[in-house]
Amino acid sequence: MKTPAKGIANLSPEKKRALLAQLLQKKAIAPTSFPLSYPQQRLWFLDQLESKNPTYNIPAAFRLKGSLDLVVLEETLNQIQRRHKVLQTKFETVDGKPVQIIDPEMMTKLSLVKLQGHPESEREAAAWCLLEDEIQQPFELSKGPLLRSTLFRLNEEDHILLLTMHHIISDGWSMGVFKTEIVKIYQALKENRKPDLPDLPQQYSDFSVRQREWLKGEGLARQLSYWKKQLKGAPQTSELPVDRPRSSVQTFNGTRQSITLTKELTRSLKKLSLEHGCTLFMTLLTAFKIILYRYTDQADLSVGMPIANRDQDDIENLIGFFVNTLVLRNDLTGNPTFREMLARVRDTSLAAYDNQGMPFEKLVEELRPQRDLSRSPFFQVLFSIQNTPTKSLELPGLTIETLYAYNGKAKFDLSVYMWEKLDQLGGVFEYNTDLFMTERIERMIEHFKNLLESLVENPGQHISDLQMLTEWEKQQLLVEWNATEKDYPSEKCFHQLFESQAEQTPDSVAVEFGNKSITYGELNARANQLAHYLQKLGVGPDILVGICVERSLEMLVGLLGIMKSGGAYVPLDPSYPKERLAYMVEDAEPRVLLTQNSLHETIFEEAKSEERRAKSGACHFSLHASRVLCLDSDWQEIAKESELNPETGTQSTNLAYVIYTSGSTGKPKGVAIQHQTLVNFLNSMREEPGLTREDVLLAVTTLSFDIAGLELYLPLLVGSRVILASGEVASDGSLLSSLLTESGATVMQATPATWRLLIDSGWQGSDKLKMLCGGEALPRELANRLLETGGSLWNMYGPTETTIWSSVFQLESKEGLVPVGPSIANTQIYILDKTLQPVPVGVFGQLHIGGDGLGRGYLKRPDLTAEKFIPNPFAENGSRLYRTGDLARYLPNGSLELQGRLDHQVKIRGFRIELGEIEATLAQHPGIDEVVVVTREDESTPQQTEKYLAAYVIFKTTKTPTVSELRRFLMEPLPDYMVPTSFVYLDAFPLTPNGKVDRKALPAPDGVRPELESAFVAPQNEIERSISGVWQEVLGVQKVGVDDNFFDLGGHSLLLVQVQSKFKKIFERDISIIELFKYPTINTLVKSFSAEKDESVDFLKIHEKAKKQKDALTRQRKLKEVKKNDGRLEYA
Repeated sequence: MKTPAKGIANLSPEKKRALLAQLLQKKAIAPTSFPLSYPQQRLWFLDQLESKNPTYNIPAAFRLKGSLDLVVLEETLNQIQRRHKVLQTKFETVDGKPVQIIDPEMMTKLSLVKLQGHPESEREAAAWCLLEDEIQQPFELSKGPLLRSTLFRLNEEDHILLLTMHHIISDGWSMGVFKTEIVKIYQALKENRKPDLPDLPQQYSDFSVRQREWLKGEGLARQLSYWKKQLKGAPQTSELPVDRPRSSVQTFNGTRQSITLTKELTRSLKKLSLEHGCTLFMTLLTAFKIILYRYTDQADLSVGMPIANRDQDDIENLIGFFVNTLVLRNDLTGNPTFREMLARVRDTSLAAYDNQGMPFEKLVEELRPQRDLSRSPFFQVLFSIQNTPTKSLELPGLTIETLYAYNGKAKFDLSVYMWEKLDQLGGVFEYNTDLFMTERIERMIEHFKNLLESLVENPGQHISDLQMLTEWEKQQLLVEWNATEKDYPSEKCFHQLFESQAEQTPDSVAVEFGNKSITYGELNARANQLAHYLQKLGVGPDILVGICVERSLEMLVGLLGIMKSGGAYVPLDPSYPKERLAYMVEDAEPRVLLTQNSLHETIFEEAKSEERRAKSGACHFSLHASRVLCLDSDWQEIAKESELNPETGTQSTNLAYVIYTSGSTGKPKGVAIQHQTLVNFLNSMREEPGLTREDVLLAVTTLSFDIAGLELYLPLLVGSRVILASGEVASDGSLLSSLLTESGATVMQATPATWRLLIDSGWQGSDKLKMLCGGEALPRELANRLLETGGSLWNMYGPTETTIWSSVFQLESKEGLVPVGPSIANTQIYILDKTLQPVPVGVFGQLHIGGDGLGRGYLKRPDLTAEKFIPNPFAENGSRLYRTGDLARYLPNGSLELQGRLDHQVKIRGFRIELGEIEATLAQHPGIDEVVVVTREDESTPQQTEKYLAAYVIFKTTKTPTVSELRRFLMEPLPDYMVPTSFVYLDAFPLTPNGKVDRKALPAPDGVRPELESAFVAPQNEIERSISGVWQEVLGVQKVGVDDNFFDLGGHSLLLVQVQSKFKKIFERDISIIELFKYPTINTLVKSFSAEKDESVDFLKIHEKAKKQKDALTRQRKLKEVKKNDGRLEYA
């Protein structure tokens, strides 16, 4: 019998050459291509978004001490590579689709790095420096190999072996397979025998093909049905608070913090799991979800969980990327007990396991969640526990130690990896360092451990009661940062303190208005006369007196006179609409109404036409019990009264004023403030920001806004001078600037809108001016302009219900956010969750205020008072807290960051959005002066009402940016769902009488229609028509308009690759995947071309190329028609 070698030897030279050519041809086509598995598909696409990214490098490092045979080690690695074809794989694009190609000739060389040249004391550090650098080296998927092996030699008996693979060909389980085979093959080669390894019935490429075939059958339909139901309406984002702003494209810079649980806690958790029929993973996941809930206030939570996905015996010993990710969504509503929550997580987990065959990537493709390049779809937090035993490595003549190797990347915002070693649970929290600071993660780890301790002690507790904070944190949040106790004359009323000051400085000027002034002595005497007169009219403690006057000296006489009589004043702004004034008078039922002759006729006419308005159903004044008193025309009568301080039975607990604020029902509500709270406030302000007798305060705020109390009363408390600006001056930047300069004012308080008005008028500023700003959020841009213009700048915060301001903060830095806080004297600030538990530093909650600043409540509204003013859970003296409705968080230094109102938080397309974030981002545009963002409803579709975002903008100059420019500006830092649908340009914002933006009065945008509802707009030029043609071909749709969204038409990430490939042929330029993601409509994509400044882009050439492409497509369609009609070319 001839052997093959002898047969070849007997061939003629010609036949030998023909055989060689045939063999070479077979060798040339030996690499075989296969489709990618779904997990591979995702990593390949991420590589297309950002090539040469080491995020998905998997390192494994080992310390080898003893006699190491390098030749045997390299052959060991080669045999593993030949055994597992996935290690000989590269990834290419064929016809716009990715494929994996197995190249049998691809082998990895063992790189030897000799470190003996370094001093012995430095070798270890040098090895680790080189090792970390090697881990960070990216792979080229299209070239391979995707496995690197490096051996660092410290000396002949001491080595470090580093294996680095790309995740696209491996996973955690695979690394275990790799280690096992290293041991068995190395041992066998050293002993000159065949390795004791099981045969591999298939390769990873077979799994890829089989997975795709399975997903075409009933398996897909059944599992897809489950996941569609499970994830319907699921929130797309985790609201886990971050320390740094999220970039528009996801980053992966990361690090890790370790966690270790005690053996006792580990045993308790195992016992608890066993008692409840759950796995240890389910128990830990439940606890972690409770932490997330307490951090985010999200009761609907989705967390990712990796699963080995090796449920078939024939793939158990394969190396490859098998791991799948399951989305575990749970409902935490109703404040369940831990036991109840554990049962929910158990049921969800078991159902997910039953449907684990659905690749996460296929799920994304099928469900098409909202695209957002800044984060992963469905979940941004992952939780895992490694419950497979780790095998120790043992090689002949060597002692082996597994080393910690990490690539410094974070695949998600936060990933928690737990494992058990030596009967003790441990793990790491891997987090994105572009989002989180180390201190936050360290605190979260402590909270997780505390909560675990709490739940094993009593699993029957409600999840809100599980202890999370450390004792030190509670002490800091509840005690140290609220240690604001200071002495003040709590038994005194304000007018009594004023009387003392008037006695000390009777001849000093108290108030100036225009060319008129009044001294402390004169003001006290006139107020006394009015007080005596009011007392005769029945005014006394807690009796209300309305005051409706223009800004004038009489206004101060009226305010002080009311308080001296024992009564409480109710400001009635003459500029308010008559119906609003009418409602306030009817609701307050003042015993007396103070006014001026010029306003009397209006009020009197309103009263006389009471009967007519009552019949029409409108609000009306109820003056049957009120006496109208004019401070000018009736003064002769009033002046007959005594100038001595009147005797009253007024206590500091009696009311000083009732001030009306906007109500959610559309009707204003009266806030009742007593003397004690006013006196505490004024004494605190006297110290900080501070006011002395030498100061001059310019008062610009209308009396109906409670902050006017600081401007009018604080100077009168310390003996300084008030310059009262008229309404005309206060609303005119130029006039206000002149008055500031002429008056020599050293202090002014105003809202941001007024300060901006002043700066925009050309005010040159004064380094002697103390600037107090409050009433609305202070934008960073305005703060910086004020810091450059004036002296000291103070950011003030506080609701009317807690007496003007509750916290003050001196701004000095021109960077970062503009904080508020700390709290003023005898005031406590707590950030609490819905169950009134304190939240950790850095976590948002509702701001609650306690202490001596709390008002009495709402006038005649005991229900609302009980709702907003609640018992203080942290005190036993019967004190109360006020729920502000403001979202805030404590910063590590004890100051506060305000995020906005709870009622300014909206949901658009399933995403929770804070309008203030969009406003702050848009305000950074150089052409924008002011901006307000609100939600609107589009009712053009009868079947449903869609919410959309509308931005209202005031520009700095007449040269205004286009809407497209503003959209592009926002699309850089914000996801598309946060980009307003409509932009409205205004010359000025409508303001409330208190100087705040009146959001309800903003005009409705004309003709607004959300993008999803946009009408078909046909392509207008060759470029648009070419793009439309490509989309039609790739998406399989017949008509694509310039405003149609690629993803809404059924597009997904892999189809984008085909689009990219076809665009390259048409336009002869590379268009990145990121560009196609960011500009998902033809309109925005073409505009992005036009916005480019790359001079190499020849648009005439593109037009010409596009026209040729269109003609070619037209010819192809005609040829198809010819074939369809048996060779006859027919036209419709």
